[in-house]
Amino acid sequence: MADLQITLNQDKLVELFSSQDGLAKLLKPVLDQILEAQLTEHLKAEPHERTDERQGYRNGYRRRDLTTRVGRLELLIPRDRNGTFRPELFERYQRSEQAFILALIEMVLQGVSTRKVSAIVEELCGTTLSRSTASELCKNLEPRVKEWANRPLDEEEYPFLIVDALVIRVRQVGKVRRLSALIATGVNSQGFREPLGLLIGDSESEASWSELFRQLKDRGLKGVDLVTSDDHTGLVAALNKHFQGASWQRCQFHFTRNILDACPKSLREEVTTGLRRIFNAATQEEARRAKDELYLEYVERAEKAMTLLDEGFDEATEVMRLPEEYRKRLRTSNSQERINREIRRREKVIGIFPNEASAFRLLGALLMEMQEQWENPQNGHRFLEMASYWREREEEAKQMKPAS
Repeated sequence: MADLQITLNQDKLVELFSSQDGLAKLLKPVLDQILEAQLTEHLKAEPHERTDERQGYRNGYRRRDLTTRVGRLELLIPRDRNGTFRPELFERYQRSEQAFILALIEMVLQGVSTRKVSAIVEELCGTTLSRSTASELCKNLEPRVKEWANRPLDEEEYPFLIVDALVIRVRQVGKVRRLSALIATGVNSQGFREPLGLLIGDSESEASWSELFRQLKDRGLKGVDLVTSDDHTGLVAALNKHFQGASWQRCQFHFTRNILDACPKSLREEVTTGLRRIFNAATQEEARRAKDELYLEYVERAEKAMTLLDEGFDEATEVMRLPEEYRKRLRTSNSQERINREIRRREKVIGIFPNEASAFRLLGALLMEMQEQWENPQNGHRFLEMASYWREREEEAKQMKPAS
């Protein structure tokens, strides 16, 4: 998109700081200019510009409301004569906003909220919301989230899978229960990340993780070569059951934390330095030598920590069989943790979800937005360059082929 130069006169600035709806009045002209810029990109021509690249012509405007956290904005949507212009602003922005608002509305409608929550809903939406309004939002949003959650995955291979869970609070039959949101993110054959699946489960049990993995495989997930996760017992058991041909990379961040928790405080800094030497080794053999040295040096003073290191070494260094450029991003589940933090930013405002459907709707809408951002060449970028990986796979296939 072309750069925009936004200017404000003195009256606008005074209004921004003195009026309750000043932010809304500031945001409206900015969004109007963004929509104009998007149409210019779509048509490949400015208004009245003569160019051979032009793809169509402008055809006036239509008005449309956009609900934001600073109020309801009435925007002017530019149109083209062929009716092919579809501004991304509404589709991308509204999904997670609708899910966020719906969760708050349901808290009010089910009688589990406070006056403060009701005030938040009114402030977000710019008006009091009725049951019929909530129902209409649900009708529009829920099918899209379900369609995304059930979309086929058989058109791509996903060599790398990163899985993690976060605990959320959901009201069930009058009680507040802690449930787990299980999330799987894949890296496809082109090196782009993609949120693949979401499941709201009773816990991080083997049954819950198995259900998520079964859903992914039923939708066509294939080509999984390496799975990165922490060492939760139920998760590891489910991985062994559903991805028998894949390697498991134990998250080095969580592994390090487990070792240091078992280590005397006086030795933690020294042991941390030794662990870095292991995980930054060029080869698994070099890493093993560094591990053996660390083990011998500290086994008498930190026996429990060194036992954990020795027992978990192979799983924590599985990523070293890949070319070096892949290791940093696949040796931990930190990329998934960043997704969780973005979810937490929205979820903590709600506090307690009124039901499982509300939680699935909000988390699903957020994951949909992340996917669109990662896929957009203007906003996202390739998570991994895959050329080296596929060359190694080809070499392995040649070596395994029997001689004629």
